[in-house]
Amino acid sequence: MYFWGYDLTYFIFMIPCLILSLYCSAKVNSTFNKYSKVANRRGLTGAQAAYQVLTANGVTGVTIEHVSGNLTDHFDPRTNVIRLSDKVYNSTSVAAVGVAAHEAGHAVQHAQDYFPNKLRSAIVPVANIGSRLSWILILIGFLLPVQYNFVVTLGIIFFSLSVLFTLVTLPVEFNASNRALATIQSTNLLYDDEYKGAKKTLSAAAMTYVAAAATAVAQLLRLVLLANRRR
Repeated sequence: MYFWGYDLTYFIFMIPCLILSLYCSAKVNSTFNKYSKVANRRGLTGAQAAYQVLTANGVTGVTIEHVSGNLTDHFDPRTNVIRLSDKVYNSTSVAAVGVAAHEAGHAVQHAQDYFPNKLRSAIVPVANIGSRLSWILILIGFLLPVQYNFVVTLGIIFFSLSVLFTLVTLPVEFNASNRALATIQSTNLLYDDEYKGAKKTLSAAAMTYVAAAATAVAQLLRLVLLANRRR
């Protein structure tokens, strides 16, 4: 039985996560597309919404830029720049306002030293190392005789670092959305019906992170089970 094969553990641990990931991906795309067609009545663009969220939270020194692509929006803490995609930066849609406000929420986290955000930034280097080395070690370990199972264990330890990153990402993403939605409400950036659309957009996006975390944890459990069976 090889860990990369489609054995029983694959169907038990990975297939449900694959289905969840596909569902969440389809949901976020359909929800974003739906509310991308609904213009907010204040005529606020995504870039303007991000600026309003920053201002309302007393955050300065953050640049808002356009970046090409679809749903490529992100906040770069290294340069203190919010980058908004084609369908967000100049768009006046409800979805654009929600996504832009979410990225501004990340900038607010950074400015206010939100602990989970600081923790995530701190573990990025080790998580990157773990994701690069883990599968190499695991592949080699499973090809070696069982007495070298420690190589597999070492690979699993490295993989655990990337799993930790996905878990820490969850509170960071949910908090950024909560900050965005709270500011949208308190500053009346959107009307009540528009707010509901923005909330649905961000909720759908958040579920993709839940699916990613579930997949990572399931893969880790599967690897541990397969490694133990070799002993």
